[in-house]
Amino acid sequence: MGSSSQARVFAGLARSVVLMKITIITVVYNAVDTIEDTIQSVLQQDFQDIEHIVIDGASHDGTMDIINRYRKQLAVVVSEPDKGIYDAMNKGLALAKGEIVGTLNSDDWYANNEVISRVAQTFIDNKQLDAVYGDIVFVSREAPHKLVRYWQSQPYQKGLFEKGWMPPHPTFFVKKDCYSNFGDFDLDMKIQSDFDLTMRFMVVNKIKTQYLPGVMVKMRMGGVTNNRISNVIKGNYEAYKACKKNGLSVTPLFMVKKVLSRVPQFFRKPEKLLDLK
Repeated sequence: MGSSSQARVFAGLARSVVLMKITIITVVYNAVDTIEDTIQSVLQQDFQDIEHIVIDGASHDGTMDIINRYRKQLAVVVSEPDKGIYDAMNKGLALAKGEIVGTLNSDDWYANNEVISRVAQTFIDNKQLDAVYGDIVFVSREAPHKLVRYWQSQPYQKGLFEKGWMPPHPTFFVKKDCYSNFGDFDLDMKIQSDFDLTMRFMVVNKIKTQYLPGVMVKMRMGGVTNNRISNVIKGNYEAYKACKKNGLSVTPLFMVKKVLSRVPQFFRKPEKLLDLK
């Protein structure tokens, strides 16, 4: 083994012994074709102390058959009807025991096996941090190797949410205390409760965050927020209502700005295109 390979192995081992538990919550409903990729991407992380919680909404397509194959490697599995994705996330939050909590959707997977260790090390290096986040790439549902959209984030600055910005939620790792202190997902919002929550944390309660450049998560196109034009419209209206709810000064023009802010993502490419297999 070469010196560079040895260095990577020792670095991974060093990160894995850091005394910190990180909870990953995966919400799933009828995702028989993708849930195994999600679970495996968590299992393949080089950080050892991960609590993976899977909340299933009473799937009937064989999803639970796949989940049951991994029962011994999952910390918690719940399968029961719920009131939607954010209700399921709140169930996961109530069960989470990790100091840091992240979410990974049932059709997403981590870009490499060092994502969680990098997140953990960032929190260890800066005790004052409340949350970290990074970038994601959207890929074709039918051809996951095909890059469709690159959501490159940035360090938070005042005024970004008013422009429709938010950190990519599947990359948002936050101290569990923030949920205890500032609340969980608002169930009155069916599509943009993650926009509301990150705004509440970062703008209203001014938690300390750090942007970690680099692709953390690969996401298949066709999720709830973008699978039909009616949901795009409804989602942008919910985002507008979230701004008003949290005291941000916006006009209805905000909804147009939010849509337009995504356009560059379809033309931008990562500096280093990751293996998307």
